[in-house]
Amino acid sequence: MSTSSSGRIDRPALIDPDEISGAMPEPQPWTAPLAPVPLNATVTIPGSKSETNRALILAALADGPSVITGGLDARDTQLMRQALRALGVRIEENGDRWEVTPPEVFAAAEEIDCGLAGTVMRFVPPLAALAAGTTRFDGDEGARIRPMAGLLDGLIAAGASIDRGANGLPFTITGRPDLPGGQVVIDSSASSQFVSGLLLAGTRFADGLDLRHEGPSVPSRPNIDMTVQMLRDRGVRIEQPEPDHWIVSPGTIAGGEFVIEPDLANAAPFLAAAAVTGGRISVPRWPAKSNQPGAAIADLLALFGAEVSLDGDVLTVRGTDKLEAVDLDLHDASELTTVVAVLAALADHTSHIHGVAHIRGHETDRLAALETDLDGVGADVRQTDDGLVIRPKLLRSNTWLTFADHRMVTAGALLGLVIDDIELDDVGCVAKTMPDFVDLWTTMLADSVAAEEEAGRA
Repeated sequence: MSTSSSGRIDRPALIDPDEISGAMPEPQPWTAPLAPVPLNATVTIPGSKSETNRALILAALADGPSVITGGLDARDTQLMRQALRALGVRIEENGDRWEVTPPEVFAAAEEIDCGLAGTVMRFVPPLAALAAGTTRFDGDEGARIRPMAGLLDGLIAAGASIDRGANGLPFTITGRPDLPGGQVVIDSSASSQFVSGLLLAGTRFADGLDLRHEGPSVPSRPNIDMTVQMLRDRGVRIEQPEPDHWIVSPGTIAGGEFVIEPDLANAAPFLAAAAVTGGRISVPRWPAKSNQPGAAIADLLALFGAEVSLDGDVLTVRGTDKLEAVDLDLHDASELTTVVAVLAALADHTSHIHGVAHIRGHETDRLAALETDLDGVGADVRQTDDGLVIRPKLLRSNTWLTFADHRMVTAGALLGLVIDDIELDDVGCVAKTMPDFVDLWTTMLADSVAAEEEAGRA
């Protein structure tokens, strides 16, 4: 890959940094390191955020104690544990072993801080709806523009009393331990988490839950499949007579042990690093089958022209001499959009990304953010109604704005492997889901240099 440099381009942030809540630390600028050699390393990825927070919710709702091992310790999961403790759940942490004891009844909390965590703002309210009393929910400024209507409409239909503004957060829930549940119809086209949040608690509703989605298609369906499977693994009876219809029988959730898979979406930038540098990256403990949407990165990298192999539980990606243009519908794996967009900006021809209109409502408007940042480094990027058209051009150094979005951090780091002097305005926000990212990234480069030197001595 060739590189060039030019003067920096000043561009406005999509969310004014001065408006971000004080709950977030001060920005931490970081220059993404250039890869001095084709990367050659094995990278161990921390646990899945999606599985960790679902496991915490299920353990809080269970009929007895549970143990979670290998859970992710990051801002999103810390906020989840704080929220559950506020509702009366006891969580004892001993390294990567967490012992969770549910309360006999949930207690209303004065306030739940959701930060920017979609799983907290969408999975915890159904538990608060089971508590006698009123609980207030709020979060970072960026969280106040994230969609919530589908979930809150569903809880009102299930029998909760909710006082909310026009945009979701902040809101208050006045719950009841005998929340009726029953028939609920929602529009979950803005987030699959609306469905998952209701399903996770549905068996504790007095009449169970008969949930229907009506509206445009639900994004990220593998995340709903993950929720359903984790509930069934805990003895919950769920029927799905139609694709957008779920019936959860009233009953209990069994306690037990949860062993968390690596976060496959967080593995994506590391594996993609092999493709952009013509190197080799391996990730151990890769599941043979997973409901994580991030599992799709293996097939996506193959479409870009990389060589992908699974040997036992080790997934290995080897880069080739070029990246091929793609035409992809990422509706079910939208969390990979930022990595895919960087790969497309380095590919041989124009690429098209479809099916991801809903990521405008994530930590930031990711389509606008990608257009802003990739245009800033010289690519030709155009937003469509549901995606991006990316035309590669000779790229240059520039500031990479992260917009308080962890996925934009990892995308900027990936680009920085092959374009010198990519300066991220804030690497700290990656702590939302991967606080050890910088250490893992720089270790990957150091291990690659050491491997190159060892090969030279051989």
